[in-house]
Amino acid sequence: MATYEQIQNWVREKYGFTVKTCWIADVKEKCGLPPRRAPNRNKNGTRLHPCPKNKIASIKDAFRHFSMI
Repeated sequence: MATYEQIQNWVREKYGFTVKTCWIADVKEKCGLPPRRAPNRNKNGTRLHPCPKNKIASIKDAFRHFSMI
C-alpha cells in the first residue's frame, strides 16, 4: 500500500495541487480502506477537514495508480 507522502507526490505531479493527509484518510474510509489513525483526530471520530468533492476523483485516481482499489 502506498504511503500518504507517495500519494501526495503523485497527485501533485499529475494534477498540480497538494492534497492534505486528512483528505486522503477521508477518501480511504469512503473506499473501505483502513486509514492511518492520526494522533490529533477528534475524540468523537469526526473529521475537521473532510475531502472537498472536487478533489475526491484525483485521490481515487492515485489509489488506482498504486493498486489500492
